Amino acid sequence: MNELVLEARNINKDFHDPVTINVLKNINFTINKGEFVSVTGKSGCGKSTLLYILSTMDTDYEGDLLIDNQPMANKKESELAKVRNEKIGFVFQFHYLLNEFTALQNVMLPGLKLGKYSEQEVEYRAIEHLKKLDIQKLANKSANQLSGGEKQRVAIARALINDPLIIMGDEPTGNLDKKNSDIVFDIFKQLTVEFNQTLLIVTHDNEFAKKTERTIEMEDGKIIKQ
Repeated sequence: MNELVLEARNINKDFHDPVTINVLKNINFTINKGEFVSVTGKSGCGKSTLLYILSTMDTDYEGDLLIDNQPMANKKESELAKVRNEKIGFVFQFHYLLNEFTALQNVMLPGLKLGKYSEQEVEYRAIEHLKKLDIQKLANKSANQLSGGEKQRVAIARALINDPLIIMGDEPTGNLDKKNSDIVFDIFKQLTVEFNQTLLIVTHDNEFAKKTERTIEMEDGKIIKQ
């Protein structure tokens, strides 16, 4: 039986600025454990807005969001922050690494924040994730000494540190050339195949989307294909 990781039920979202614009219309879909799903559509179709809702960052919407079969509605911000830290790993277009920290220290940060393991254990786990992505040699390099592709791989290791239920990506290859985009895709693919990791990636890169297991296509705030 498929293990449900995320479910969106009748999600609607309006922007009021100053007129009311309906940006998401009746969004319904599910994601199962180990699925590699991409969300595509033209710029302005609502895919990034949807990701903000699915990641619990935006709570101003109608409908229901369930993560790990738990409804997210009516949760306090502190409870949502806990869900984000424990169950969701994030990979963005811009890596958001702290330049004054080493690659290893950057990977460790969400683990230290969660406080589930000792610092020594978090460090061990961070090194294991760097090894998994074949970048352990970068561990003691400052973030500002890394190339764009290396930074994004460090960001993926950081997203994995708390063993998230799902990794969400917002245009994670948007700033990368073809070679590095392919490397990032291969890492994501490896995570699903070898470690049964669940991935939900928003992308405008059709080549990337075509290679994922399932594509949710959006147009004018609606899902037109999934």
